[in-house]
Amino acid sequence: MEGDVILTDLQSSVLCEDVRCEFNGMQTLVGVVNVIPAPQLPINCMRLCIWSRWCSGSGRFRQRSRIVGLDEQQVIAQAEVEFELKEMEGHATNVHYFGGVQFQQFGMHHVEIYLEDELRLRFPLPVVRVGPA
Repeated sequence: MEGDVILTDLQSSVLCEDVRCEFNGMQTLVGVVNVIPAPQLPINCMRLCIWSRWCSGSGRFRQRSRIVGLDEQQVIAQAEVEFELKEMEGHATNVHYFGGVQFQQFGMHHVEIYLEDELRLRFPLPVVRVGPA
């Protein structure tokens, strides 16, 4: 971060299957994900997206988004982006696209959003067994 920086707030972050940019400039989030159902492992997700909106800040920033495994050490997917907020009333929307994300274990994984190197949001992503009982 550089001089005269006012830290930004994370307004929202959503894990979904796709983010589409509409003709009018609006974004549509498709297939909001709160669980990964799998009949067996490993399970491949063809595409996962992390949509994040930042607001109420000023300066240049770096966002890192990642999906971590059960041990909270293994990074399954990760992406970074730099963005700038020029005024306090502005906002920045970042979308990280991940292709071919593979989950090797059932259990509680997590999505993490960092601003610079500070964890700003962490939420659970369970991978659960589905199928005949």
